[in-house]
Amino acid sequence: MSYLLPAARAQARPRGFERLGLAVFALLLLFACVPGAQAHEFKAGDLEVGHPWSRATPPGAKVAGGYFTVTNKGNVPDRLLSISSDLSDKAELHEMGVKDGVMTMRPVSGGLEIPAGGKVALKPGGYHLMFIGLKRQPKQGEKFPATLTFERAGSVKVEFAVEGMGEAGGMDDHAE
Repeated sequence: MSYLLPAARAQARPRGFERLGLAVFALLLLFACVPGAQAHEFKAGDLEVGHPWSRATPPGAKVAGGYFTVTNKGNVPDRLLSISSDLSDKAELHEMGVKDGVMTMRPVSGGLEIPAGGKVALKPGGYHLMFIGLKRQPKQGEKFPATLTFERAGSVKVEFAVEGMGEAGGMDDHAE
């Protein structure tokens, strides 16, 4: 049994715990301050749209890409039908792939199915959004609004976080 007074007990505590606590605090503070580090999710019915993001574009670019994941927690499939945003004149769903050793890109007609209990990732080099006819250049650190429309879940307003030009890998998303 210890008979140390509170002040003596505090002095007897190993200094490693203080350093560990300080390190954890610093890490949490850093995480809270990094743009895009916090998850941002949006819900519509059984669908959850996770971390919509885009890249900053160079001056004069006329297009930008958009990426996110959609998780369907329901037991019925849904379909992404369209997107709209004040960032651009129009927005389209596109698919990239390789055919005969050549990278191809094409608009997706009829929407994109989100399977029941499944997850679909829109990412560089695969399915992605194209914001065409940019009205302004998205800048790193800002967010811009958009509306995704699903067949069953309806419309959901989301915010795309704009990351640096070289972040998250992939291609330059058709920048001109």
